[in-house]
This record gives sequence, C-alpha cells and structure tokens, in this order.
Amino acid sequence: MVFGSAFAIFGTIFFCIYYFNKKQKIIRTLKKLPLRNIGSLQNGKLSKITGKALHITTPLIAPLSKRKCVFYTIKIEQKKSRGKNSYWDTIINEEEIQDFFIEKNSDYVMINPVKHPKNYISYLVVDKKTSSGTFNDASIDFENLLKNYNLESTGFLGFNKNLRYSEAIIEIGEEITVTGIANWKSLSEPIDGYSYSKIATLEHSEKQKIIITDLHKSLFNKR
Repeated sequence: MVFGSAFAIFGTIFFCIYYFNKKQKIIRTLKKLPLRNIGSLQNGKLSKITGKALHITTPLIAPLSKRKCVFYTIKIEQKKSRGKNSYWDTIINEEEIQDFFIEKNSDYVMINPVKHPKNYISYLVVDKKTSSGTFNDASIDFENLLKNYNLESTGFLGFNKNLRYSEAIIEIGEEITVTGIANWKSLSEPIDGYSYSKIATLEHSEKQKIIITDLHKSLFNKR
C-alpha cells in the first residue's frame, strides 16, 4: 500500500514536470491554432506562421559554431561537488536575438522581439554541444570561447575542469514557427529586398507574448 502511494506521488510529480515544462506548454498552445498564410493575416488576430527565418540587418554569429543566425542561446555549466553529491552549476546563460523576417511563399512577416522587458517566449532545439573533463581536454574552439567569457578550462593545479557547453540557434534559412498578434503596418522607410509599402508583423499583447520555436512543425500542425 505504501509502495503504491509513493509510486502514485512520484508519477504525479513526473507528470506535472513534463506537462508544465516550457516545451510542452508551447506545443499545446500551437496545436490550438491553425497555420496561416501571410497574405491572409487579419489585424488583431492571434496567428501562427511557419516559414524560413531571414535576417533584416547583419546576422548574429553563434559563439562556438560560428553560424549566422537571428537568435541564439548558450549555456556553460561546471560540475561541482557538495559532500557526496555532485551537481551542474550554470556559470554562463546567454541569449541574443534580433529583428527578423519569416518568409513563406515569397511573402514576408516581420518579428520584433524585445529582451527588456521580454515580449516573447521561446524554445530552441540544442544542436551543438561540447565538453571537457579529467581525461577530455577542451578543444581549441572551446578554449577560445571560454577566454571570451574570462573562463579557464583548467583549475589552479592544471587539472581539467568538468565543463559542458550547449548551443541552440535559429539559423538563417531555417524553418521555424512564430505566433503573435497580426498587424499590417505601413513602412516609413524601404527595407532592402522588400518592395511593398506595407508589411505584416506578429506582435505581443498584454495577455499574449510572441512565441518563437524551431521545433518541427509535425509536433503541433494538423495533417
């Protein structure tokens, strides 16, 4: 009986962690919305667009992979000990994003994310990892990256630190999905490569932030 109750409690905790994590919350939200074409967007309507991410200005460069992108997140963690237990301590957690287009069927929609105060939520798939440890020297690229953050891969006695790095990006030309409140705007100044006087945007509202993800569309688009 006690075992059954404990199993039920752990099962409930596991379900809650899974159900309420950011990835699943974004998937559930996107599943509720039909996929739209850019030309059919209506002002004030919550809308979902899947298309290719394109830069408006000079692209960002991902710190380790050096890929051109419009959005990246990185994390550097160090393994530490507390008594008999060990844990991963986050020492760098960085996110950079810029204004960008989504292109679909030669139509464009503009996204204007803001970090402070944050007007978007996001989930990016980690697609670059590296690490170092006792018998695993940091690569030259990883060493150079660490130096950019005033970090070292070795400790006081020269032993390798247990470090791990993860990087997730929205690369130029990558297919992504963005959700926001549609709004058509007149352009006060021309945009290179765009010949129309108005452009669609996906924006946030008081109750709805922009959602940005590179999760595969099969997870939330109806066939």
